[in-house]
Amino acid sequence: MSRSRTAMLAALALVAGASGTALAVVPGDPGIAAIPCTVAYTVQNQWDTGFTANVTVTNNSAAKTSWSVKWAYAGNQKITNGWNAKITQSGTAVTANNETYNGTLPNGGSVSFGFQASYSGTNAVPATFTLDGVTCNVDSGGGTPTDPGTPTDPGTPSTKVDNPYAGAKVYVNPEWSAKAAAETGGSRISSQPTGVWLDRIAAINGTSTSMGLRAHLDAALAQKGSGQEVVQLVVYDLPGRDCAALASNGELGPTEIDKYKTQFIDPIAAILADSKYASLRIVTTIEIDSLPNLVTNTGSRPTATAACDTMKANGNYVKGVGYALNKLGAIPNVYNYIDAGHHGWLGWDDNFAPAAQVFYEAANAEGATVDDVHGFITNTANYSALKENNFTINDSVNGTSVRQSKWVDWNRYVDELSYAQAFRTQLVSTGFRSGIGMLIDTSRNGWGGTARPTGPGATTSVDTYVNGGRYDRRIHIGNWCNQSGAGLGERPQAAPAAGVDAYVWMKPPGESDGSSTAIANDEGKGFDRMCDPTYTGNARNGNNMSGALANAPLSGHWFSAQFQQLMQNAYPPL
Repeated sequence: MSRSRTAMLAALALVAGASGTALAVVPGDPGIAAIPCTVAYTVQNQWDTGFTANVTVTNNSAAKTSWSVKWAYAGNQKITNGWNAKITQSGTAVTANNETYNGTLPNGGSVSFGFQASYSGTNAVPATFTLDGVTCNVDSGGGTPTDPGTPTDPGTPSTKVDNPYAGAKVYVNPEWSAKAAAETGGSRISSQPTGVWLDRIAAINGTSTSMGLRAHLDAALAQKGSGQEVVQLVVYDLPGRDCAALASNGELGPTEIDKYKTQFIDPIAAILADSKYASLRIVTTIEIDSLPNLVTNTGSRPTATAACDTMKANGNYVKGVGYALNKLGAIPNVYNYIDAGHHGWLGWDDNFAPAAQVFYEAANAEGATVDDVHGFITNTANYSALKENNFTINDSVNGTSVRQSKWVDWNRYVDELSYAQAFRTQLVSTGFRSGIGMLIDTSRNGWGGTARPTGPGATTSVDTYVNGGRYDRRIHIGNWCNQSGAGLGERPQAAPAAGVDAYVWMKPPGESDGSSTAIANDEGKGFDRMCDPTYTGNARNGNNMSGALANAPLSGHWFSAQFQQLMQNAYPPL
């Protein structure tokens, strides 16, 4: 995803940082109204054999419900993947057509899309662009791909890249890898990259049985070699953490925001800012399950809890996230991604836009700005299917919409990919930069094995149709703890879909969500009945059975039985 820290809107000049080149509209040009369209083409990151670029098109003519942008290269540039547009290439000619979610282009409106390409020799900027066959205006913003000119956007660190996962290896945590390899059949996935969870203050320096942050970064440097390396960190220790559940309660009390800042975030920032690690691309997942709770589990909601009401009232979730974004975002090689729940949490109309507003508030708190947010991550530590192929939200059965089925329950989305792409659009409209990208955690949402449907369900009713065809086999979409029948999902990969920077395994497969029974511990973790397989549920899961596996250990601890099940039910299969 393209991430210039200046907004790419109609009639605003677009400029390049030190690593890029831009062609842009000049603001205040009196002739702009007579120009049918304008184009800004920005080479954002370039290396010996390839580059990433962003194209922003502004429509100055009649409103459109679909669009097609075309150009031709003078050299041997070849586009290898793209986002926010359906991009095809024939010889030197390139065509970019809208996706289903961004076809609307009003008068004065802009749309941005990006791509990665290979080349050799020179990388000249295309001279002519058309929008629906009409030639657009393209004015030089200074510089060429090999001579960037003078950067005029000092807020954009030159070391930041468009998509940190593009062209990079991702760190394999040796601790998780060893546990996975020790399992029967585990060597099939033990070399996959997973997130490193900084879930308490002690995790920063490590313990006698676990590596600290510096040890992980040093190991990442050793893995890196001469290429690029991404390190994935989960920053997870807010005061009053996980206010709607008990399995992953944290060590800090609701009012200990100063301790969070000085003893947790500040030491992490100091380590990440060490010049020794400047060559690493450090991806941070910021405080899962925090901000979404302020939307769905407070006030008059039937799912409200006193703990979440407290955190909303004292503002320490918003303050803590803002502080983390500010401190970590100031480090040139750190890429912040805020947790955005999942479609079965925020996909309803009364949650969707309000959640984006809460995220925007946090992104502007404690000195942070939206420029400290590189993107968002969905489905972290959850099980929602990536793509339901046997039904869509627009289907109906005997005149009854899929939205009215008990499973969908009036949600606007049926899977994570459609939710992530739509929520990205909502976030941009709320005030986040147009280049933000999404991550989707696919570590446990494969839902393969013998229970995986091979086609749509029977059309007897809307419920038989949905239940018979859905890949996600949970009893209820609100079930989240050690779910029975789950499988590994898509393997980690960069730029797999429009608007998506990567599929990731941020939650390491095989690490428990919470204990099945109460277990005494010194980690601040409680016992949540949603992890008890005998529990008959609550308002958040429609008073259904929990669907949890038995004999589970504390959250974050190794759960061999779950790991074996995830491999058995993997989709794509191992």
